[in-house]
Amino acid sequence: MTDDNTMEQSGVAGASEPWYSKGLNFTCTQCGDCCTGAPGTVWVSDDELLEIAEYLDKPIGEIRLFHTRIVRGRVSLTEFANGDCTFFDGRTRKCTVYAARPIQCRTWPFWDSHLATPEAWERVCDKCPGAGQGAFFSLEQIEERASRIEM
Repeated sequence: MTDDNTMEQSGVAGASEPWYSKGLNFTCTQCGDCCTGAPGTVWVSDDELLEIAEYLDKPIGEIRLFHTRIVRGRVSLTEFANGDCTFFDGRTRKCTVYAARPIQCRTWPFWDSHLATPEAWERVCDKCPGAGQGAFFSLEQIEERASRIEM
């Protein structure tokens, strides 16, 4: 037996559709709010680090040394003391590797935690000026993005 929330997210035939089945709107305003604030983790793969290194024209060893740390056995980007991402430029309030940003950043805000309930999505909309605004994402597009990241 499963609860309704589990059934909604399971995709099992006959299960009710998720609350966002009619789609959601989002357009990144590049405000930097998701790159700043409370400490967190931005998981990165070897391929993503290589893409960042190539984008910055730096050796991958330098990127690993100065911009990553190990958290619970996985590689995460480092942060400044105030919680801002290592690649966030506080002066311009822009990501310095936006074109090569990790998949976790590319899939924002379509993470399972944000899609769990309408209330969770509302909390994202309260913090992110692009959430709930702009481009339309269908259920299929949302689920494709959410499936690309394992938090």
